[in-house]
Amino acid sequence: MTSQAPRLAILASGTGTLLEAVIEAGLCVTVVVSDRTCRALQVAASAGVQAELLERDTFGADFDRDGYSARLVQLLHRYKVDVVAMAGFATVLTGPLFERYAGRVLNTHPSLLPAFKGWHAVRDALQAGVAVTGATVHVATEQVDEGPILAQEEVPVLGGDSEASLHERIKQVERRLYPETIRVFLGTVRDGQGDPGGTAQHIIANPRTQGATQ
Repeated sequence: MTSQAPRLAILASGTGTLLEAVIEAGLCVTVVVSDRTCRALQVAASAGVQAELLERDTFGADFDRDGYSARLVQLLHRYKVDVVAMAGFATVLTGPLFERYAGRVLNTHPSLLPAFKGWHAVRDALQAGVAVTGATVHVATEQVDEGPILAQEEVPVLGGDSEASLHERIKQVERRLYPETIRVFLGTVRDGQGDPGGTAQHIIANPRTQGATQ
């Protein structure tokens, strides 16, 4: 067991609202990495967090995803990162990252996985006519929106909901649930509960309803 705090990296591509939530929750972020110029880099700078722009050279079919993932691993290694949390990171990453940080890459997704995987989860939930959707925090793997679920919270679909209004309510849950789950996850890494090649299932008990009554 070690008392040394694990070093956390946040990957972000957009407005940085999840990053803000993580910082405001008091979690120590070692470095923020983005694949494009975006507000998240400004959020990091304003908070005094080291920020790195690892820019994609193309968004076309010729994009070298493995090469980019390997460069990201090299960057994270320079900062001695232990845990990686994706917070609206828009580049799908591949083997090099998940091999180096197996079991230690986290993600949040706007549905109750395994339902409604993919980029249009909120739209798909509305089109399916479900009464309840939600947010999921999980260990990310090379297979998109797969991996052990750490925490989930339900969000009701209201009459008259648009994709934007429903997504905003899910985001409000994510801004609380994701930092909470990251904090617990970092504690398990700090206390040596599991190795980097393992998984972290059931870190938060009763994942589907955790936090629903708080």
